[in-house]
Amino acid sequence: MATVSLPVSTSALLLDIEGTTTPISFVKDILFPYIKEHLEDHLSAHWEEDECKQDVHLLKKQIEEDMKQNRACPVHTVDQTVHTDEEKAIREVVDNVLWQMAADRKSTALKQLQGHMWRAAYTSGRIKGQVYEDVIPAIRRWRSQGLKVYIYSSGSVEAQKLLFEYSIEGDVLDLFDGHFDTNIGAKVESKSYKKIAERIGCGSEEITFLTDVTREAKAAEDAGVNVVVVVRPGNMELTDEERDHYNLINSFSQLEVMGS
Repeated sequence: MATVSLPVSTSALLLDIEGTTTPISFVKDILFPYIKEHLEDHLSAHWEEDECKQDVHLLKKQIEEDMKQNRACPVHTVDQTVHTDEEKAIREVVDNVLWQMAADRKSTALKQLQGHMWRAAYTSGRIKGQVYEDVIPAIRRWRSQGLKVYIYSSGSVEAQKLLFEYSIEGDVLDLFDGHFDTNIGAKVESKSYKKIAERIGCGSEEITFLTDVTREAKAAEDAGVNVVVVVRPGNMELTDEERDHYNLINSFSQLEVMGS
């Protein structure tokens, strides 16, 4: 693929993680299986702690919202007041979390719990965050050229920071000017990108968003954000129409700053 020049209006780059900075296989084959394998033990060990109670409370609120919206969900609900049968209550949480993961839900409740579990895995050295080898050199180059760099991922802000703090490249967290997750809105909704522009303090046209998901790309475009679609091994195949419509790169090294 040829190089792609950033629009001259760009002052900030907004980066997706899965399939963009980081292989999808890292998420699917390492991060998610870790949750499934350790979920019940994690809940049993931390059930009475405030952080875990908050995680369960958010999951309960999500279930209530799903029921209001008539969305499919497990038949039982999460009730942390069931201290007389703690194992049953934990089992219900486990069932709900596994159901959400199987459905590839992006709920804030799910992502918060996952982030708390991954924290233990990262800090203990059991997991190291993976990034493509072209990512860190490119970000350093962009920053040296005066651009700000932000992350926007469906994974919680805490999970994002852990990935880059405990990465195979070492602690590279200081390369990022900020982080956004689904608390600001869903990645397939254009208003989320307008909110991010407001939070950063710039116009939508000053942001260039890098993602591998064209639904996200369209939402960003609809908000007036510039878009580059990243093509990596294992990412979803693009249609011919999508390939014609979007600027495509398969390495961050192909993205050039105008006038540099």
